[in-house]
Amino acid sequence: MPRKICFLNYKGGVGKTSLIVNTAACLAHKGKRVLLFDFDTQSNASIWLMRLDRWNKLNINGAGSIYSVFEPAQSTIKDIVVKDVVQSKTGEKVLPGLDIVPTTFNLVDLENEFKGDPQQPHYKIINDQLSEIEDDYDYVVFDCPPNILNASQCGVFTSSEIYVPSNPDALSLIGFTLLVEKLLLFHKRSASFRTSGMAPPAAVRGIIFNSIKANVDIEVPKMRMQLRMNQFRNQRRVSQDAKIFESMIRDATVVRRAVTLGLPVSLVGQAAQEEDSVVKDYARLAAEIDRHAISW
Repeated sequence: MPRKICFLNYKGGVGKTSLIVNTAACLAHKGKRVLLFDFDTQSNASIWLMRLDRWNKLNINGAGSIYSVFEPAQSTIKDIVVKDVVQSKTGEKVLPGLDIVPTTFNLVDLENEFKGDPQQPHYKIINDQLSEIEDDYDYVVFDCPPNILNASQCGVFTSSEIYVPSNPDALSLIGFTLLVEKLLLFHKRSASFRTSGMAPPAAVRGIIFNSIKANVDIEVPKMRMQLRMNQFRNQRRVSQDAKIFESMIRDATVVRRAVTLGLPVSLVGQAAQEEDSVVKDYARLAAEIDRHAISW
């Protein structure tokens, strides 16, 4: 069974997509088989990794995107996985092992327009279909919007771990607090749809400081986040092994360049060769996540 991880914070703008794309790429570089679900209606991960030319074709007709699993429900997750998604401009597959379930802007219809079967809610559909292919992967990671509405629920219900991308500021602390509260509410509402073969409901297992600008002192924000984490751990509202990750990601212009090129930063020329770079930050984070395995 793969590790299924949801990257989520109730605060937007924390660099969540860049974190998940580059961490997934580093895991693939280590030989792990990784499936990335894009549940963010902004479609940033899909546009980044597929590039606009391939993604536009998907966006025009909607077939092959995650929403087609719900409406018109003629596709399954197995049908729409884009294998080895990262390609060069000539179409060569340059990062084997990283697959994506892409999204387009029509995923927003999952929030209000989709009228499904109450006995087969949207998140159960995803969980059941993923179970058919999950053994093909070592990691399944979910890029979710900053809330626990319908799209995020698909990732949360299926996951067994949640990591919280954060910036060293007060708003990230507030976002983390809101996330924990909303998680508990969702778990209660969805409990009747869980089966005996599923892992326990996903809990926060880590906070990852991301997009840290040069000369910014993070010690005070880190201390405040640790105090809140300790409080939640004592209340058993987060995992008992939840921690603030030692690996932290610096802000770097190469990340924005990587988006333009449609590549993870690990494949962007000079950046990948530098001794001390954001590429190394992501590699250290991927290794730390790999070590932080669940034991149950």
